[in-house]
Amino acid sequence: MSLQIVILAAGMGSRLGRSLPKPLTELGDGRSIMQQQHDNIRSAFGDDARITTVVGYRAETIVEAFPDVDYVYNARYDQTNTSQSLLRALKASGRGGVLWMNGDVVFDPRVLGRAVSFIERDQSFVTVNTAKVSDEEVKYTVTAEGYINELSKTVRGGIGEAVGINYISSRDKKALIAQLGRVDDQDYFERGLELAIAENGVLLEPMDISDLYAVEVDFAEDLERANLFV
Repeated sequence: MSLQIVILAAGMGSRLGRSLPKPLTELGDGRSIMQQQHDNIRSAFGDDARITTVVGYRAETIVEAFPDVDYVYNARYDQTNTSQSLLRALKASGRGGVLWMNGDVVFDPRVLGRAVSFIERDQSFVTVNTAKVSDEEVKYTVTAEGYINELSKTVRGGIGEAVGINYISSRDKKALIAQLGRVDDQDYFERGLELAIAENGVLLEPMDISDLYAVEVDFAEDLERANLFV
């Protein structure tokens, strides 16, 4: 079975102040954010990787730019957050595990290379960066055994930030789908992961990429920083 990969790209991205969906924002090397994601996916997993993109705001512009992938439509993109986009994508996926990423992350191609060993073990993981811990980002703590414990923007004493690239194993996917179905529409998908950890015993390993770059582009200054790497 080919690897299933989801890109969450339904949001309006209003903080960046562009008319197009944020994943279509052009980078300094001429590619869009989403194009560099596609390039990184193909480099790590080959042409057999199955990409499904969740679209909403100005969906036709993304479909036109990337006509050769599968799509899931979040018709309530202006009323919901990433929890509901991911829920739709997981329900539409096949039986295996799913790798997913936010559609606004510019990242080092080696990040996905590092993920291969986790995916081959079918081990759920959250990609993290311990180099900085910003108040406005999703932060995390770990258990005594080293698995993810808390995961949200309100975590206190966080030891790093979540990057926005994650994998749910085939055995854990059912629990995550159930928990995403419970959370509020405005919750991020991390809330579903937290509940799956607490109530279903899901074990999420942190995959540390602190030595590589990964920039989630929310504001103009984030885009400037991302362009220092590409």
